[in-house]
Amino acid sequence: MTTIDVVKKPEYPVHLESDVVLRNGRTLRIRPVRPDDRDGALDLFRRLSPESLYTRFFDVRTPEAALQYSPVDVDYRNDFGVVGEVGGRIMAMAHYFRGRKQLVDSAEVAFTIADEVQGLGIGTRMLDKLAEAALPNGIVKFQAEVLAENTKMLDVFLNSGFAVTHKTSEGCVHVSFPIEPTEASEEAAAYRSRMAAHASMAKIFEPRSIAVVGASRRRGQLGAEVLHNLRSSGYKGSLYPVNPKAGDIDGLKAYASLRDVKGTVDLAIVIVPTEEVEHVVDDCVAKGVAAIVVISAGFAETGDEGRVRERRLVEKCRAAGIRLVGPNCMGVINTDPTIGMHGTFTSVYPPRGSVAMSSQSGALGLAILDYARQLGIGFSTFISVGNKADVSGNDLIQYWAEDPNTDVMLLYLESFGNPRKFGEIARRVARKKPIVAVKAGRSATGARAASSHTGALAQSDAITGDLFRQAGIIRTDTLEELFDVASLFARQPKPPGRRVAIMTNAGGPAILAADACEANGLTLPHLAAETVAELRSFLPAAAAVGNPVDMIASATPEQYRRTLNLLLADPNIDAVVVIYIPVFAVDAAEIAAVISRGAENAHGKTLVATFMSARPGSSIAIGSVPAFPFPERAVTALARVANYADWRRRPAGVARHFDDLDTAGMRATIDGALARGDGWLSPAEVKSLLEAARIQVVRGELAVSEADAVRIASRVGYPVVLKVDGPDIIHKSEVRGVKLSIPDEAGVREAWHDFTDRLGDRMTGALVQHMVTSGVEVMAGAIDEATFGQVIVYGAGGVLVELLSDVAFRLQPLSDVDAHDLINEVRYSKLLHGYRGAPPSDIAALEETLLRLSSLIHVCPEIRELDINPLKVMERGVIAVDARVKVAKAVPQAPSRRIAY
Repeated sequence: MTTIDVVKKPEYPVHLESDVVLRNGRTLRIRPVRPDDRDGALDLFRRLSPESLYTRFFDVRTPEAALQYSPVDVDYRNDFGVVGEVGGRIMAMAHYFRGRKQLVDSAEVAFTIADEVQGLGIGTRMLDKLAEAALPNGIVKFQAEVLAENTKMLDVFLNSGFAVTHKTSEGCVHVSFPIEPTEASEEAAAYRSRMAAHASMAKIFEPRSIAVVGASRRRGQLGAEVLHNLRSSGYKGSLYPVNPKAGDIDGLKAYASLRDVKGTVDLAIVIVPTEEVEHVVDDCVAKGVAAIVVISAGFAETGDEGRVRERRLVEKCRAAGIRLVGPNCMGVINTDPTIGMHGTFTSVYPPRGSVAMSSQSGALGLAILDYARQLGIGFSTFISVGNKADVSGNDLIQYWAEDPNTDVMLLYLESFGNPRKFGEIARRVARKKPIVAVKAGRSATGARAASSHTGALAQSDAITGDLFRQAGIIRTDTLEELFDVASLFARQPKPPGRRVAIMTNAGGPAILAADACEANGLTLPHLAAETVAELRSFLPAAAAVGNPVDMIASATPEQYRRTLNLLLADPNIDAVVVIYIPVFAVDAAEIAAVISRGAENAHGKTLVATFMSARPGSSIAIGSVPAFPFPERAVTALARVANYADWRRRPAGVARHFDDLDTAGMRATIDGALARGDGWLSPAEVKSLLEAARIQVVRGELAVSEADAVRIASRVGYPVVLKVDGPDIIHKSEVRGVKLSIPDEAGVREAWHDFTDRLGDRMTGALVQHMVTSGVEVMAGAIDEATFGQVIVYGAGGVLVELLSDVAFRLQPLSDVDAHDLINEVRYSKLLHGYRGAPPSDIAALEETLLRLSSLIHVCPEIRELDINPLKVMERGVIAVDARVKVAKAVPQAPSRRIAY
């Protein structure tokens, strides 16, 4: 056991500051305690009821005495505390206390929560924050003494999701539990987040009262259009126009200021000049408004000055617990007839439906609503989030997950707020409802230059695609495809499999459809013998009754009906693509009716159509069947939905925990390297780190002289490999710094002289390793990517890694399913199954190595880049042949002020 250093206090942990949503939908600021919190803490204790003082301290103490039990001058490791603020006022405090004399792995926790905010989930949120702070400091267990009658505090512990043990003695309950995240604790935290997000978004989508600040009488002005639309859509709540120059607007009493409104205001829609927005937000704070939609522009989208203005808005809203949509947005819509809210300035009000959508672009939102209406796609809700200063996709998908009116979620994204949280939330929500997204900004211009293979390969759009796959999000390439998929989800069941039948009255479109199926991973199986025989009984002799079924141009509505029913009943088929080209115009309506009726008895199978009598370039609906103008669009939409259905059927995946990890050894290696400063680990440190993770490393040592190299080569056994080492040499092959298959001592000496002659002082030594001649070379790594955080990378290895760019990414941490998918998504992995007589490789060992790599990154988050290349996958086991690791201390940054779910 080692002694705790309590002399030098760590810096204030600004990274532990965050804003959280409570059960009532309001936000709470949680941050570490500061020495200047003394007066605020005294104010909290003075407001406590005698009952709260007693349950907290086991007797009724004076505020000054209570403060001794909630210190505000702490060292952030042993006596760590957090406060919860609303409007700058401390509403809660929580601490953990650890013994000073020796390093212990447990700490006692205590909570103080103001009476007026008890029961809102504050205790649980602060417990999560204490656990987040404790784990890096070696604390793995919390304990608490709670009076038996303090049921609220006991519920905080028992409902946390941690494995709580407790025993009662003389009216006091001793509670103890490990704080390492578990599946149960993460599920509990996810549920709390989802409920809190739904509550906070309800004030936006389901307000009982709306104030339109900047309302106007003059039609054509945004304020006039928003008010007019709210009235025209039949908004069921109270409406308050705010305009200092009008006594009434459109028959409604107008108010000079929001503060003058007599009733409660749930939502304020703000359309005023940019310079007045901040004053309006002050009025909202004073009035107690729950949510604000700022349509006004002139903020972060305009540059640095606008970003400063926007930051001030967010700070004020967060301090007051107000949710903010925008700024620079179009507004919000809810078509539920009990709400009837058209809170935008566009004249387009979509029909009611089960599709919810968020658009980051306001202008694009106008076109989206109009296009969706033309397609007959109905919306439950629509929101334009603009600059996403506060409310983002993370909030929305959690609200929609619980919204009974929403079955499908559509997202138009230009950026991510918190990609890691987005992935975690979306992965859970997508198990319940489909999420379809189109992501703008796919070019490589955002990719940063990097100094390792993993860094060079980590381009944001590539990671975005893999993040979406990992989370079960359906990514589309265009807005048109987004709505194609939405139309299919909204009207048809998900296919039970990937087996497709095509029926047509023209061969050409059927060939195009078959090609599209193959390109998208759908199969065209043989039809059942009974189906083929029945088709032969009524189709012309010239008809093709395989798959596709070509009924030829003379096909009648009756032949369409019988063929469709047979294909839908065929046990070999999961979905049917119906193609119709109008040969005789009089048949079009009848065949449309046949398709519509066929969907009514489709046995749970999916039906899509290519109905080429539709207006060129657009899709339509034939009853509950989406019909597309061209077969490729129909098949692509079907494939996207089939992919999602496959994902839903698969197990969610679980994290794997390894009991044999030498976590102390990992930390010792990283901490020792960081003591020198940020930078690359030495070969010996890399070897030590990987061995602590129980990742096998090839036999070898670093030589610093020619004689050293000869001795090591003899020890590890010939043939050997020499790899040059130097602080500025990242890719050894680029400086011809690798010599393979050296058979003897003479070869070692020759290679050493070649390196020193060419590289001079750049060379500080050479790694001498036993030559591994067998195995498939792959690459495994990790990168702390600027946008997404820690990402695990796997791909083709050796010198081909950057040439082929055949890689896949997954957000940290990996599940067993993630590791399996990483390998299967890389084309190069086919070599692992044996190629042209080669024996198959140990794929199970490779999967385990990726999971061990994930565990290593979890224990050592200071790793910024890790590159194992090549990693040799043998018939049995894997061996790391070469590796580089770069570390850096965590840089304290100002909090993003985004909601932390």
